[in-house]
Parts: sequence; C-alpha cells; structure tokens
Amino acid sequence: MATRFGAADARYPLSGGGHAALVASDDPRFGTIVEQHTAWLDEVADYAPGRFYERELPALTALLSDVDPLDVLVVDGYVDLDPDGRPGLGWHVWHAGLAPAVIGVAKTSFHAATHAAPVLRGISTRPLYVTATGIAQADAADLVRAMSGPARLPDALRLVDRLARSMS
Repeated sequence: MATRFGAADARYPLSGGGHAALVASDDPRFGTIVEQHTAWLDEVADYAPGRFYERELPALTALLSDVDPLDVLVVDGYVDLDPDGRPGLGWHVWHAGLAPAVIGVAKTSFHAATHAAPVLRGISTRPLYVTATGIAQADAADLVRAMSGPARLPDALRLVDRLARSMS
C-alpha cells in the first residue's frame, strides 16, 4: 500500500502568474497533514479549452520538484477525459513522472467523461467525478469517499485550494 499521499491545486490571479499548493499525508484519508508546500510561477500559459494541462502542469512540476516523492497524488480535474483515454491533466501529471498513481477529482461533470466514477460524500446529493491512473478506479473512488471531512469536497482538497488562493 502507498505510504505518501498528496493533494495539489493551482490558481491564476488576474494580475498574471500562477500559484500551486500541495498538502501531504502519510494517511490515505489525509486525517493528518504532515507537510504543506507552495510554489509561484511568474509566467503561465494562457487558458486554452481542452488544453488545461498546458497551464497547470508547469505549476505542479515546479511545486513537486522540491518535495519528497509521493506514492499517490490527488489533483483537481480529470485524469482522462473520455472512456478511450484522451489525456487530461492527471494523465499528463502521471506521464511526467510526478507520481506513480494519480487520482483526478472533478467537481463538475464533463460530457465526454462517461467513465468517471461518481462519488457521493457527506450529505451532498451532487457527486464528485473520480478518474485515475496507476491505481484502479474503484480503489481511487473508495479513497476519495473515505478522505477526511464531512463535506462534499474532502478537507485536504479544500485546504489545498485555500492555500493556492491565499498566495494569489
């Protein structure tokens, strides 16, 4: 079983640049956060529909370059965008070697991602959409379902979002 888990997110202020944040835990539930890291990029690619990874991947690469290796990384978004495996952000993160297993947690449904596992958490009736590489999708969905926090979005993802926004 994996021993180091991370959750990462990035934000892009209107003034330019980008800020990425990571929380790490030795617990798949992220019950205890053992590390927090941030990274700032002065320049980032413009947003391009369908090419989100071009903007996000450099920020995550900079963020993870000074962090001890992770076994599983949870990212905000999709690993793959359709059942045929069209690469999404998570696949590009995995392909770049940033983690041997990547779990994508998306808050909104993407029309082509009919393969994504819907995960309900807390009392929410709106699912999260989970995709994965390097780990079975069912195991990834179970991990997300079991992550700490009573809300729809697990506490680790809420925290990393807040960290990324706080520097933007």
